[in-house]
Amino acid sequence: MITVTGTVRSSLEAGKAFGYLSAFEHTPEWDPGTPVVKKLTEGPVAVGHRYHAEADFRGKRQTLVYEVVELAGTIIKLRGENKTVISVDTIDVKPSGSGSEVRYTAEFQLKGWLKFAEPFVKPAFQSLAAPAMDGMKRTLDSMASK
Repeated sequence: MITVTGTVRSSLEAGKAFGYLSAFEHTPEWDPGTPVVKKLTEGPVAVGHRYHAEADFRGKRQTLVYEVVELAGTIIKLRGENKTVISVDTIDVKPSGSGSEVRYTAEFQLKGWLKFAEPFVKPAFQSLAAPAMDGMKRTLDSMASK
């Protein structure tokens, strides 16, 4: 399994940050590696809510279907899957002073014979973190200044 984590601090109040980030369809606004996310389930975010996502990875567009598997307090956890990978994304938003601290963890489990490639592709997965965290901070901070 490949685990990628990042933490950002924002001046946006924690409740507002969680509300924004837990609506997974906002992801393309802050994560350049995930340019497409569409809701497949109507209504407010809840366990079982599903999304169609397209991620750019090593020059190729990968399609995954994500499902909210946990939504409690300050945490939302989504599980995405396609024929080659299972991805579990966890977003935890906590108050930090008058703003928030967001910890994002993505766990990738390659399927089949690709499991043997994990040590070789791990740096490519890890390279996705910095642009996503930078975009998240920039977006949340811009929301705080409005």
